[in-house]
Amino acid sequence: MKTILVVVAVSVSVVGLSSCARVQVPGPGAGVEAPLPHEPLPPLAFVWPEDRRAAVSLSFDDARASQADIGIPLLDSYGIKATFYVSLPALRAKLPAWQAALAAGHEIGNHSVRHPCTGNFPFSREKALEDYTLDQMATELDQANAEIEKLLGVRPVTFAYPCGQKFVGRGVEARSYVPLVASRFLAGRGWRDEAPTDPAFCDLAQLMTMELDGLTWDQLKALIDQTVQHGFWLVLCGHNVGESGRQAVRTDTLRAFCEYVRDPRNGLWVDTVATVARYVAEHRTFPARR
Repeated sequence: MKTILVVVAVSVSVVGLSSCARVQVPGPGAGVEAPLPHEPLPPLAFVWPEDRRAAVSLSFDDARASQADIGIPLLDSYGIKATFYVSLPALRAKLPAWQAALAAGHEIGNHSVRHPCTGNFPFSREKALEDYTLDQMATELDQANAEIEKLLGVRPVTFAYPCGQKFVGRGVEARSYVPLVASRFLAGRGWRDEAPTDPAFCDLAQLMTMELDGLTWDQLKALIDQTVQHGFWLVLCGHNVGESGRQAVRTDTLRAFCEYVRDPRNGLWVDTVATVARYVAEHRTFPARR
């Protein structure tokens, strides 16, 4: 008698173990989907200082005038420190304000000389990353550091990738410039990523970063809650600061954030990208790799 082996494939769907789990953030209009960190594996353990449950870093790009005129005074009134990735012409245009921001304890970071992005963006066609080389990018990173040091007397220790893009060249000649950033800076900050940063696992040269522009307080609070749930580090990026407009951090949201994080019962450590990155670098341990 022959023995017949029957193999049955069973597909089991388990709620909460999706590799792309998301939470719907309440808000006006269509709302914002806030991604949860990838599962099913639990996050690696990481201990924040003073029994804090998670970390948050505010960052702003381009040294826009509204940051100096509205954002920094608001943050200073609550004692909140942020990181500002400056464009050089805008830095020169309001130099006394940025000198005062640095003196108040805010971080000034490198955002390149020319803000190169893909040439698929019309504004970047004449400075397209597709036309860059690694040598050119390295030179411009060093030039931006030197100019900021000349103007402010401090050498940046973190960098923000313009448009969040990390390549130069095209096709088989394309190269990542993450190693250039890793060799020059303590940390490299991304843009419009889909989750907070896991401090126990992350590549500090490629920090996950979520958009702050346009969020209501309810939408931002949902992101914070998910970050706390996993003990992660929420790095946020905004541009202008004002009531409305394209690429604008709402002042009511920013004020509500400051009020919330100032309460120690909420368990959040809020500090600059450099300060949190330095703590992460000094306190994490990686598991053995097989």
